[in-house]
Amino acid sequence: MRIVVTGASGLIGSTLVPALRDDGHAVSTLVRRPPRAGGEIRWDPAAGQLAPADLAGAEAVVHLAGAGIGDHRWTDSYRHVLRESRIAGTDLLARTLARLDPLPRVLLSGSAVGWYGTDAGGASGPLDESAPAGAGFLARLVEDWEGAAEPARAAGIRLSTLRTGVVLSPRGGSLARQLPLFRFGLGGRLGSGRQWLSWISLADHVAATRFLLGADAPAGPVNLVAPEPVTNTRFTSALAAALHRPAFAAVPRFALRAALGEFADEGVLASQRLAPVVLRDAGFRFTHPDIDTALRALLATNS
Repeated sequence: MRIVVTGASGLIGSTLVPALRDDGHAVSTLVRRPPRAGGEIRWDPAAGQLAPADLAGAEAVVHLAGAGIGDHRWTDSYRHVLRESRIAGTDLLARTLARLDPLPRVLLSGSAVGWYGTDAGGASGPLDESAPAGAGFLARLVEDWEGAAEPARAAGIRLSTLRTGVVLSPRGGSLARQLPLFRFGLGGRLGSGRQWLSWISLADHVAATRFLLGADAPAGPVNLVAPEPVTNTRFTSALAAALHRPAFAAVPRFALRAALGEFADEGVLASQRLAPVVLRDAGFRFTHPDIDTALRALLATNS
């Protein structure tokens, strides 16, 4: 199968692309710089430039491009970057795919658990994909982001939006940032520690993406989260135990707000207890269903 991938240089994409090639697929990647290798296709989402001829023959597309949510403080200018990097690129890609003949069979379009807002699930139990959008900047961003992919669905392409939780990998993301502190015994809970974390290992994210490329896979929103969300306190104790280090520190809410601004409330302090109901009902099986299994595996490969 010919598969086109955006965001191929990111944490997820850089693992997914070689996995797809190992599966025997012909993978092309969209890049914003001049192509340097075979299979690279240049596009410019900000300028609205993507040649339909370059995508001709694509049978599936995995769209992962977008600026990092937690990479910078949320100034007005960076909020604009977050929106444009997702919405403009998704709209351009979806409209271009809708013009192809024949159409690709499937578009897996990046999304995030930010859809559900900052207080999702909790004591009432985990939420599934049928839950409505929440409130806040991230929820509005994700709602618009998913909406930008609609031209592809309207044209007859199967569209699945990948509502991704916190991706755990020692190579990047939040876990990589926390590891040095925890290894020195300086790790600890964030805020009250009662907030729920919906997470997924990088290996399971890649496996789920490959699963969703299958002919019988479901359309619509898909929670890419492990079946056992944890509180921040539980995550902290699991990471400390996996590293055989203490974790007595605590970072108070006011300090997180001072350091991170708005992202503190909508990112590290957000409480999101979610369930991967669509994946479960479709028959997907997680390699790392619980946090202890995941962290042991991740840290063993990074030792």
